[in-house]
Amino acid sequence: MSQIEIPLCPECTGVESVDRRDFMRVVGGGTAAVLAGATLTPIVAAQHRIPTPAATPRPAEALCRELWTTLTAEQRRQYVYAWDHPNRLRTFNAAMNGRISQVYTRPQQELLERIMRAISAGEDGFTKLSRNGGWDTGGGFGGCGANFFGDASTNQWSWVFSCHHLTVRCDGNSEPDYAFGGPMYYGHSPDGHSVRNVFSSQTRAAQSVYDSLNEQQRRRAIMTTSGGGSNTFRQNGYPGIGAADLSADQRRLVESVMRELLAPYRREDADEVMDLVRRNGGLERLHLGFYGAGGGDNRWSYWRIEGPGFVWNYRVLPHVHCWVNVALRA
Repeated sequence: MSQIEIPLCPECTGVESVDRRDFMRVVGGGTAAVLAGATLTPIVAAQHRIPTPAATPRPAEALCRELWTTLTAEQRRQYVYAWDHPNRLRTFNAAMNGRISQVYTRPQQELLERIMRAISAGEDGFTKLSRNGGWDTGGGFGGCGANFFGDASTNQWSWVFSCHHLTVRCDGNSEPDYAFGGPMYYGHSPDGHSVRNVFSSQTRAAQSVYDSLNEQQRRRAIMTTSGGGSNTFRQNGYPGIGAADLSADQRRLVESVMRELLAPYRREDADEVMDLVRRNGGLERLHLGFYGAGGGDNRWSYWRIEGPGFVWNYRVLPHVHCWVNVALRA
């Protein structure tokens, strides 16, 4: 069987891991080979009858549990991991282990798409997360991966969806005080300033804050160090200009950035993010920094919103890579 071609860029070969205690752990080389997206031999899975979708959309958690009941013994052996496996809190840039088209039956694949739609904010959110339905992979949706951790028939489980430029989760709040059930990663191949990029509205929202800064504020907001791509929580000291040091109008612009960041995701996930921001000290404790800025065209390479228990690290050039980590500060 021919392999699925994934359009990787040179810097799209790495993965980043987050540990529950220190939010950063690197898994050994054996696992890294799996994360690189090695093609697996297709399994022969029994067909399962999945009910026709109801008129009223069902919560993603209910759909995940329904999918769990359809898994064969072979699927569970190869593609279900223990709850405490370190991959549960990692971010990926390819299918973690097994491509959907090779692992799941057609009814299961349809159910997987319904789960992705259920964790998205309507059709617009799904369009963004699917990158206009192409999933930034040569194999489309079938080139993505989906794996369980724990046991979805209990109260401790997580479903992780991974592919090129995307890692998202659904876990029924099994990981308390952790938005989205763990760190996320998303991206899209076009230039982040281009309207062809599905996340360009995020770029424009951040640009509106940058444009509003006076010379003194800009000196504090422009970073001379690397934007990095890290989602690690700092213990103290946040780079950039604090939202508390902005005018009321500028703070409203920062709030518009937050709304754009959360727009693709279902309301309960967005609400949890804002609740954690509040419990960590409020929006005023967040800082906004721009990296690689100051050129003649006023373009920048990264922007980063950061504060206690909060990282939204967004790279614009040469194309969008974004790392997200939001939790109650440990």
